[in-house]
Amino acid sequence: MISINEIQVRLREAIKTNQLSQKEIAAQLNVHPTTINKYMKADKFPSLETFANLCKILDVSADEILGLKD
Repeated sequence: MISINEIQVRLREAIKTNQLSQKEIAAQLNVHPTTINKYMKADKFPSLETFANLCKILDVSADEILGLKD
């Protein structure tokens, strides 16, 4: 089974390894930079719409983040 903790780990890794700063990602998503920081600390998980846009910004497959595809 897939757990939210595993998804959050993969999301954090995608954010961390991306060329954009957390501030730049936040600006593209039109959210406050602390929101991205909360994703990094696993305090918060993005809404479905934000998650989809975040995957697009990070150029990563949602299937990869969700653990549906390697």
